[in-house]
Amino acid sequence: MKSDKYLIRQFKKGKAEAFSQIYQHYVERIYRFVFLKTLSKEESEDITSQVFCRLLEYLVGSSKKIKSLQAFLYRVARNLVNDFYRKQGKWGKELALEEEKEIVDDNLKIEEKIDQKLTLEGIKSALENLNDNYKDIIILYYLEELSVKEIADIMEKSEGAVRVLIHRALKELRRKLNQ
Repeated sequence: MKSDKYLIRQFKKGKAEAFSQIYQHYVERIYRFVFLKTLSKEESEDITSQVFCRLLEYLVGSSKKIKSLQAFLYRVARNLVNDFYRKQGKWGKELALEEEKEIVDDNLKIEEKIDQKLTLEGIKSALENLNDNYKDIIILYYLEELSVKEIADIMEKSEGAVRVLIHRALKELRRKLNQ
């Protein structure tokens, strides 16, 4: 795929297929991020489409440059998920799960549990009581496999602060999984 900056320039020059390439590159990742935070297929689809609508509106209506397209998309997704929960009043409440997958051995380290993709129910249970920053860090770092720098851009924090958050989130997640 061509660089994000190149595709943005092409889109602003009137080449609509550039937006399509951006969409194709990011849609699954943004959907997965949103789904792991909402655990609702319908809401995840709606929020994901809103993310790309916001990108389109921003590209058409603003002369400001986007430093990191990936950071912009995840930041918008994160904000929309927060808005969804604020409107619904469902912080931490049960939401329907679509499917279950195999549970991995409890003796594995936390990183291995995440890498082997715990069941959606297991992920939900483990992440449910973490604060939002910890949830985001776990999803972005371990499931989306983004770098510390990329996460720092998304969360608008320093790389040092992100490293500390990863450490604290992992410690808290371990504690939750061992309860």
